[in-house]
Amino acid sequence: MAKTRIAYFCQSCGYESAKWLGKCPSCAQWNTFAEEIIEKANTSVPNWKTASTTLQRANKPVKVADITFKEEHRLLTPDNEFNRVLGGGIVAGSLVLIGGEPGIGKSTLMLQLALNMPGQKVLYVSGEESEHQIKMRAERLGSVGSGLLSVGSKQLAVSSQKVESDKNKSEIGGCFILTETSTQNIFKQIEELEPDLVVVDSIQTLHSAHIESTPGSVSQVRECTAELLRFAKESSTPVFLIGHITKDGMIAGPKILEHMVDTVLQFEGDRHHVYRILRTIKNRFGSASELGIYEMLGEGLREVSNPSEILLSQRDEALSGITISTTLEGMRPMMIETQALVSPSPYGTPQRIATGFDTRRMSMLLAVLEKRCGFNLGAKDVFLNITGGIRVEDPAIDLGLAAAIISSHEDIPVPFKTCFAGEIGLSGEIRAVNRVEQRIAEAQKLGFEQIFISKYNLPSGGQDKKGIDLSRYKIDIKIVSRIEEAFELLFG
Repeated sequence: MAKTRIAYFCQSCGYESAKWLGKCPSCAQWNTFAEEIIEKANTSVPNWKTASTTLQRANKPVKVADITFKEEHRLLTPDNEFNRVLGGGIVAGSLVLIGGEPGIGKSTLMLQLALNMPGQKVLYVSGEESEHQIKMRAERLGSVGSGLLSVGSKQLAVSSQKVESDKNKSEIGGCFILTETSTQNIFKQIEELEPDLVVVDSIQTLHSAHIESTPGSVSQVRECTAELLRFAKESSTPVFLIGHITKDGMIAGPKILEHMVDTVLQFEGDRHHVYRILRTIKNRFGSASELGIYEMLGEGLREVSNPSEILLSQRDEALSGITISTTLEGMRPMMIETQALVSPSPYGTPQRIATGFDTRRMSMLLAVLEKRCGFNLGAKDVFLNITGGIRVEDPAIDLGLAAAIISSHEDIPVPFKTCFAGEIGLSGEIRAVNRVEQRIAEAQKLGFEQIFISKYNLPSGGQDKKGIDLSRYKIDIKIVSRIEEAFELLFG
């Protein structure tokens, strides 16, 4: 008989205590402890078919030079944006967590991925929707013919034979749907099916019989994730977990959940806009600053290969307060439209509102413009907006934002096909930005005629630090060292 005990868990960070506490010692949150009943697992009963490799590892220190390393095998998906965000494809045995607001499209993204994996057997485990709901979504996505072979756990054994017969006809592995919330039953079906990829929607709905608490609690989420982690590492099967988020925008459950997984992806966007952004928060197998952009259509998500086109509005006439800036998201350069509105404050208290940009950095730019350039902005309302619904933290857009503010203040439009790439310092100097060559190449590819950059990106001789002659670019490169020089070239 397994031993049962009672413990108290912080619902914010997962801290465990033997008694109830008013304030969590770990995250300093008040009234977050909840009572949960815990039953220790019976280790004599395996959860799935195991050929554990952890028991064969020697517990001895090994020199770094003696460790044999081979490049991890990556599984490429038909979605290039998804491959970029993961760092080049799906790593075997990896555990990936995808979070996002309700209704943003997490389930659609993962079902679309499961239905379009050629030659792979994918198991889609759903604890939130019925089989018929998933079937309706799959038909709407238009991908049923590419792999939705079975629905429901009762048909898995029959469908396994169907997969074998279908493999003789084509290379499609197929997508299997399992509506189950018990981890023991899920691992039993995984043992019979032996899938190449597992998707769980969502981790908050699963429960383990070894823990006597409700699904979604701290102990249940931690235990279910640990079981899936052991399965992924021992079988080298990649597992994708869909997670809910709290009202603060954090992934629901204990913070240790994000530490346990290999990759954390955030699926975000405004449901009133058609564009969605898949952002990397943590990645053990690649860059943690990559970004993928999708367009939500009636038949599913469409990957956007050139995000600069959707982030730039089409204008028929020159308007003041609008500039184009270059930014980097991971390894990808993008052109974004920055808008500013400066108007007299009718209520006496000036407003400072920024959408998609740090308000404190906007206040710093306004102070530099007042101190170094002599513009009286203290009694004006200033509004900034980054179009496309994205949030930018790249300091290289400082020069573009400052030009947009002065353009709106003086009501003088910035010339068409002009873009900016420069960081503004507190003394008014234009500081150098990283990877300026990629920014210039992106501006030239999109048809811009001139770009403003810092002269500190170019040492003497007109060449960059790598010795590349910038004269090979057809775009007109404006070299400025101070913000006053840029405004003189723009507005005269």
